[in-house]
Amino acid sequence: MDKIAVLIPCYNEEKTIEKVVKDFKNVLPEATIYVYNNNSSDRTAELAEKAGAIVRNEYMQGKGNVIRRMFRDIDAECYIMADGDDTYPADNAREMVNLVLDKQVDMVVGDRLSSTYFQENKRPFHNFGNSIVRKSINVLFHNDIKDIMTGYRAFSYEFVKTFPVLSKGFEIETEMSIHAVDKNMYVENVVIDYRDRPEGSESKLNTYSDGFKVLKTIARLYRTYNPMGFFGFIAFLLALISVGFFIPVLIEYIDTGLVLKFPTLIVCGFTMIAAIQSFFAGMELQTNVQKNRQDFEMNLHRVENDKKYLLK
Repeated sequence: MDKIAVLIPCYNEEKTIEKVVKDFKNVLPEATIYVYNNNSSDRTAELAEKAGAIVRNEYMQGKGNVIRRMFRDIDAECYIMADGDDTYPADNAREMVNLVLDKQVDMVVGDRLSSTYFQENKRPFHNFGNSIVRKSINVLFHNDIKDIMTGYRAFSYEFVKTFPVLSKGFEIETEMSIHAVDKNMYVENVVIDYRDRPEGSESKLNTYSDGFKVLKTIARLYRTYNPMGFFGFIAFLLALISVGFFIPVLIEYIDTGLVLKFPTLIVCGFTMIAAIQSFFAGMELQTNVQKNRQDFEMNLHRVENDKKYLLK
């Protein structure tokens, strides 16, 4: 078991990967640095190995797939995850590691948004999207994570071995944040100085398609982790529509003693039934969520025992 493992997922980062590996080796000389090459067509793997990293390959394309492989393969007391594009400074790695090892923090978030991100990032829609994602998750899940989509994080062994990776691409960071909040894990924020990619290095993140995937992930995870909130909101909307269309029918009946709009009345009835069904579906699923949280706590004990065994 490694004391500290630095995990760097890479896809065509030959312009920066050598510097990234060397920077982390200088800051964390005792760490083992792993570069996972995700079907790069350039010299990423060769240069990473030359710089002193252990290079492994993941052939399923997508950052989520790479992280799934990393988390399965590697056992460490503390994990540092960073991108290979040299946008995250290695200087903060020691502080992040200390929080995990000394304060038993489960996830340390490298917070770009509180420092230089909005000045350094030259893509305005990325800036807007990060702000929207941060605000929506903090409101929906009642937390205060400062940077939801940062790729610079530190993790405990317990987090890594209990995190179910479902996403295939860049929405993986959103999934990590929501998982940590939902499972009541200890999260800290460390402000980092973000720098934009150097000239000639291109981002693999598509502002619109990947942004849409992130928003879909938020909706999906909100439905999964808080079904009462999700289906309760649907029930409220349906009930509001039903009552709104029923009121004129009721007023007409009071005035004339007749129901002249039978189709409207029938639709109102079915809409209210749908609202009631949605409400009770949310209640039932919320019970399952509570049971899953109890099972997670028991699984966490098993993972902690595995860690003690590996440390012997």
